[in-house]
Amino acid sequence: MFRRERSIPLRGSAAALCNNLSVLPLPTRSLTHFGVVHGPSAQLLSAAPEGAPLAQRQLHAKEGAGVSPPLITQIHWCVLPFRVLLVLTSHRGIQMYESDGSVMVYWHALDAGDASLVQAVFARGIAASGHYVCVGTWSGRVLVFDIPTKGPNIVLSEELARHQTPITDIATEPAQGQDCVADTVTADDSGLLCVWRSGPKFKLLTQIPGFGAPCSSVQLWQGIVAAGYGNGQVRLYEASTGTLHVQISAHARAVCALDLAPEVGKLLSAAEDTFIHIWKLSRNPEGGYIEVEHCHGECVPDTQICGARFCDLSGSSFAVTGYDLAEILRFSSM
Repeated sequence: MFRRERSIPLRGSAAALCNNLSVLPLPTRSLTHFGVVHGPSAQLLSAAPEGAPLAQRQLHAKEGAGVSPPLITQIHWCVLPFRVLLVLTSHRGIQMYESDGSVMVYWHALDAGDASLVQAVFARGIAASGHYVCVGTWSGRVLVFDIPTKGPNIVLSEELARHQTPITDIATEPAQGQDCVADTVTADDSGLLCVWRSGPKFKLLTQIPGFGAPCSSVQLWQGIVAAGYGNGQVRLYEASTGTLHVQISAHARAVCALDLAPEVGKLLSAAEDTFIHIWKLSRNPEGGYIEVEHCHGECVPDTQICGARFCDLSGSSFAVTGYDLAEILRFSSM
């Protein structure tokens, strides 16, 4: 069971975007960082365990070409083996900051040359894999950036071109040095999932076709792909083969966020039906198939949920954002 904790006030509400919450726990400092976007700016907040906000910072999208300020589409902390970067995507480009948002270390402008007059240009979907940061785009391409141990010498090393519709989300998991291990999953508006092995040259391992519903959020854990869809379903696939193991009619409306607590295999799903559910994933030791147990359900009445994330690796607390809600709601296990 979870109980409601002290919420964290925002200067404005979260934008009505999927996956609109990023969380970076810092247990050694007893702090948790939160990031939320709305319009042309992003809010960064730091809070102690009791919920009191200690610091706030606002980031703005780099202008680039154009008259009106660009809208931010996502913010996400990328935890690499040797540094943490804060990555911000917008309708004009990709910005990378030091983890506290104080210094911009890289700016990549989006090339709208191959976009039609009626097509929106944007970047969306952010994840770190090894010493690479992957960012999705409106064209379906995934940009792979090679990140140095320090400094601003970031290089666009590769573009993955297997999707035909805009990227919605990217998930990764450390491969721990194993060969032929699926450690990156990309999802798009058609529901197509592409499973990759990262490296100096990313290798496509399998494609999981869509079924008429967009995949808004995706996660990866111990060879299991968890995908949330616009029809409210959560599906669990075998990453290496694309085999469907479990189909859950988890929500009555579109899923807007998934998250995983890797230490315990808990999966969090949040949707436009105002519900957040927590599921326990495991593998049967004899058959190896995936098993799912429902652990908890929480309703946030009269709220269009935009983002939801665990606040620690063990899944003992989580946070929720909503459109027209000027606070981050927090829940912790009793």
